[in-house]
Amino acid sequence: MADLVTLQQYKDFIGLTGVQQDARINVIIDSVSQLVKNYCGTDFIDHYSSAKTEYFDIHDNNTTKVMLDEGPINTVTSVSERESQADSYITLIKENSDSSGKYEYIVDTLTDSIVRTNDSIDVSFPKGRKAVKVIYTAGYSTTPEDLKLAVFDLVKYYLKDESRERMTIAGATVENPGSSSQVGNPGFPDHIKRVLDMYKVYT
Repeated sequence: MADLVTLQQYKDFIGLTGVQQDARINVIIDSVSQLVKNYCGTDFIDHYSSAKTEYFDIHDNNTTKVMLDEGPINTVTSVSERESQADSYITLIKENSDSSGKYEYIVDTLTDSIVRTNDSIDVSFPKGRKAVKVIYTAGYSTTPEDLKLAVFDLVKYYLKDESRERMTIAGATVENPGSSSQVGNPGFPDHIKRVLDMYKVYT
């Protein structure tokens, strides 16, 4: 899993030239990158050129669309479905590529979803465990600039121990108020959470 920012990018951002804290900063960058990916529910840059295989359980007979975990969609290598776990997957064809129209799908880039169609009419995917398999690439070639700012701030937040509500400095105890006033905030400072929420995948 790739880090969302590099050590040098962080040091350039805060104007740090020394190397004394490099090892600790690298550990924090790695941890913060995974934290942001977990919170937002997407890997951002990991699958831009490296294909991801995703399976979908279909629980009812009315599911015509599956939403991919990663976005924005770059390329869709294949979409396939099966009627039961004992069956082999049938590869679907992108819209208007199959003369019969029976095994078609549409890529909805607005919602980063795959829509099952039959002659341009939405139809349901088959019901079952791992009934749908999608191989695709998605995300960003590099971390978006506004997201970098949030990651830089989070690295600084943990590097300076600002997440601790109580610190002892030179024998004096310093009380830090909570980092957020927002309901449901897992602990990110408000200005950081606002950026992360723009990229958060809600399911």
